[in-house]
Amino acid sequence: MRKSFTLVAAAALAFALAACESKQDAAAEAKADSLEAKAAASTSEAQETQLNAQADKVEQQAGNADGGATTANTPSSSPSDKH
Repeated sequence: MRKSFTLVAAAALAFALAACESKQDAAAEAKADSLEAKAAASTSEAQETQLNAQADKVEQQAGNADGGATTANTPSSSPSDKH
């Protein structure tokens, strides 16, 4: 019984979190994906780096626009996570 409740609660939480994504979040994700695709197609390392940085910034701003409620797609800004 306890396992069933836990599974139902986890499923409900996952559904609720998925429903939290706003239209603005979806639009930002689409814009970031477009920038990342351009970066991947770029022949210049500098341009690729710049486009990826722009995509990260778009995702970061979208994640912070709603007070951090939907930050699952937000890249880390920690210097220690950079490779």
